[in-house]
Amino acid sequence: MSKRNTGFARQKPQEETGRVIKDWGGKISLALIYPNHYRIGMSSLGFQVVYGLLNRKQQVVAERVFLPDPNGSSLPQEAGRGLRSLESSSPLLRFDILAFSLSFENDFPNILKMLELGRIPLLAEERDESSPLVMAGGIITFLNPEPLAPFFDFFLLGEAEAVLDTFIDRLLDLKHQKIGKKEKLKELADKVPGLYVPSFYESRYHGDGILAGMEPVEKGIPDKISIARHAFGADEVTCAEFFAPDTELGDRILMELGRGCSRSCRFCAAGYVYRPPRMQSETALLNCIEQKIVENHAFGLLSASVLDTPGIQKIMTAIIAKQRQFSISSVRADALTAEIATCLQQAGQKRLALAPEAGSERLRRVINKHLSQEQILEAARLIAEAGAFSPRLYFLMGLPTENQEDMEAILDLVKRFKHQMIRESRARGRIGMIRLSVNCFIPKPFTPFQWFPMENGEILKTRQKWLKKAFEKEGGTAISFDVPRWAYVQALLARGDRRVSKMLLLAHQNQGQWKQAFKQSEINPDFFVYRTKELDEVLPWDFIDHGIRKEYLQKEYRLALKEEESEICRPGECVKCGVCI
Repeated sequence: MSKRNTGFARQKPQEETGRVIKDWGGKISLALIYPNHYRIGMSSLGFQVVYGLLNRKQQVVAERVFLPDPNGSSLPQEAGRGLRSLESSSPLLRFDILAFSLSFENDFPNILKMLELGRIPLLAEERDESSPLVMAGGIITFLNPEPLAPFFDFFLLGEAEAVLDTFIDRLLDLKHQKIGKKEKLKELADKVPGLYVPSFYESRYHGDGILAGMEPVEKGIPDKISIARHAFGADEVTCAEFFAPDTELGDRILMELGRGCSRSCRFCAAGYVYRPPRMQSETALLNCIEQKIVENHAFGLLSASVLDTPGIQKIMTAIIAKQRQFSISSVRADALTAEIATCLQQAGQKRLALAPEAGSERLRRVINKHLSQEQILEAARLIAEAGAFSPRLYFLMGLPTENQEDMEAILDLVKRFKHQMIRESRARGRIGMIRLSVNCFIPKPFTPFQWFPMENGEILKTRQKWLKKAFEKEGGTAISFDVPRWAYVQALLARGDRRVSKMLLLAHQNQGQWKQAFKQSEINPDFFVYRTKELDEVLPWDFIDHGIRKEYLQKEYRLALKEEESEICRPGECVKCGVCI
């Protein structure tokens, strides 16, 4: 395959399977856009699932578009023709709908870059009746879409399986109606649950800049947008339909074991916006494995908490019995057993990730981790006993109430973890390198920590330097950090309101130079990143209704300040958060 880098157009990997080619005649056309490179976008199970759901509909043609990779991608590109779809090399302007799939705030700048490459006006108000409608979906959109609001005609909030059918049916109804863009958007907002049109709402602010409210400016538009959730069918398993070797997970059949998590960690958005947590049944998963085993690939088992899956050991054993491998991203230390460690070893897993998140017992109570030092050290023993893993430990830095003693507790915990492994591995004489990944905590919407500010960047850098120096003296460990200034930008995009869109646009106009954008901004970005929000304050994302009571999140916030844990989520057994009412 050619590796020339000559432009920004067609990307067509020749070895992938699962691509759908359709005739366009009389169909609704959607460009399904992932705002990052092909190898990353095609590693997203959600992106693959939406592509499959759309193309199962006879009257829809959906084609993929990715950010061109300037760094020697093996995907051929064509010069001078603009950004085009993978399947038919069609320009963005030819499509009826440009549908972005959004998973990470860090991809927001790529949205503007791709619109520009596709010759689409960046602001929704600048696009005329001949322009495609520009929409977005994905988990980031039902956390906080406001920093992106001026760039999109609408957002489809909620889980794809629960909203796509109604959305496509309504689009088909509107296809041949001779009505303008605004009338189309009103019809969609009225008839499609979870569809949010930013131009139909207006924000108000207090004199101090704090958001005072956001109200509809069009008659019949709801004050709040309710999020649709997908109920798993008895025999339904969400599984990848592509084999795409030129990707991050190209040798894996991606399989979703569950959605959401019951553990109720106070910093984790997925544990709240995907409530109630849902697990695929053991029978359905075993049947799916039996069907997919003929494809001769390894499995990638996906879930926020893989080891909480009912029958997980039996599922792992079934894959191994078919002489196939599998991988998982991480394990809960308190759920790891000797039998599961053996299964992971037999499956060919070389690295095993655990997430203590905090070094001290006190701070783990603050974040509601439900994980003791004894459980973490028992996991170290089991890992060493299995004898084939290089462990990776994930920590967060800058958590609410964190202090220097908590930094010292990370060092102490890792030392104990290593010594436990050495003691268990004495007969073999060696253990794998212990790798630490320490990331900056970013407060996320719809969590009990949404009112906390991000920790000051200078403090984060000081703590990073302290940890780096401390671990230089500790052999057998390697430590890596994220960059506080990029975490700052992510926090801005996660916590900001509609005014942050102007900073995003300035960054785009300054070729990605956020520092220059901040200098030109009328508002200090610290207002969104470093300011503690009041519990009774109107938040930019309050118009989204996940069914979670704000009073419940406030209670969890107060418990965190008291360093007290609360019960984990028990679907069907309690109604404390409001989702299961």
